[in-house]
Amino acid sequence: MRTFTVLGIETSCDETAAAVVRGAAPGPGEIISDVIFSQLEEHRPYGGVVPEIAARAHVEMIDGLVERALAEAKLALSDIDAVAATSGPGLIGGVMVGLVTAKALALAAGKPLVAVNHLEAHGLSPRLSAGVGFPYLLLLASGGHCQLLAVESVGRFRLYGTTIDDAAGEAFDKVAKLLGLAYPGGPRIEVLARTGNPRRYPLPRPMCGRDGADFSFSGLKTAVRHLTLGQTVNAADVAASFQAAVVDILIDRTRAAMEMFGSDFPDAAAPAFVLGGGVAANGAIRSSLQGLASERGFGFAVPPVRLCTDNAAMVAWAGVERAGLALFDPLDAPARARWPLTTPAAA
Repeated sequence: MRTFTVLGIETSCDETAAAVVRGAAPGPGEIISDVIFSQLEEHRPYGGVVPEIAARAHVEMIDGLVERALAEAKLALSDIDAVAATSGPGLIGGVMVGLVTAKALALAAGKPLVAVNHLEAHGLSPRLSAGVGFPYLLLLASGGHCQLLAVESVGRFRLYGTTIDDAAGEAFDKVAKLLGLAYPGGPRIEVLARTGNPRRYPLPRPMCGRDGADFSFSGLKTAVRHLTLGQTVNAADVAASFQAAVVDILIDRTRAAMEMFGSDFPDAAAPAFVLGGGVAANGAIRSSLQGLASERGFGFAVPPVRLCTDNAAMVAWAGVERAGLALFDPLDAPARARWPLTTPAAA
């Protein structure tokens, strides 16, 4: 298959990023440049992402980051085969900034545009890093998403389970806030949990044992709030108990999805189980899911941490995959706050 060199742009939340990636399906690809501006300090005082601040920061940073990505790649815009940008889902103001920038670049250079679904970019990232072959099972767990999907091919995803309320990463951040930890709370919960007793506080495991593979984290978060309300608790033990509950939920729901995947793809030889999204940086979660994969006969793959969190390299790689199939988009492709990746497998 022909090799493509693609400029990728990501602005769906609070990271402004641009990257140049070269490769061809099934990967792995070559990340020629990968630059990112984190807005963490701008949002830290508010304990979460403020959409208006995020959009303004994207406007201020995007042009310089694109220039830097091309400069570090030692390429001119004319050397690029296509321009890819996240066009949803995400904070609509930020999505519009990146997509409009990509449209302008594509129009000025006479290059095709690839309007990328942010979730598909996450879903295809293990092919960028490790050339994982189709089909594979993906757990995408981040601050905004928690889904279990079969990745069948480019543009074909089978949904086994999704959160019915909070995402896993969101629950980490909210519990961290209850414990007085700084934003973002996920990494701080993990560090604190290392010194805590995970059996000190009995917390619920919502949805565990139920049919299907859907998630729920709101009740767990509420239980922590009630636990900490008006009484003195050991913060390390709360963190450890909460993290252990999340691990148990993820294991139970992933085990169910593995059974569904096995029924749907009985001929898949040594299928891979892939963990992606920012929650993949949590060592306890990663090691527990690796053990489950080994137990159930799945290979285990986790992209590098920088490809698990929001980044432009994964967007560029999605552009590479789609360019290889001539799946380009018109310049009036819309920005979308919501863009479901697929319908439920039972639908």
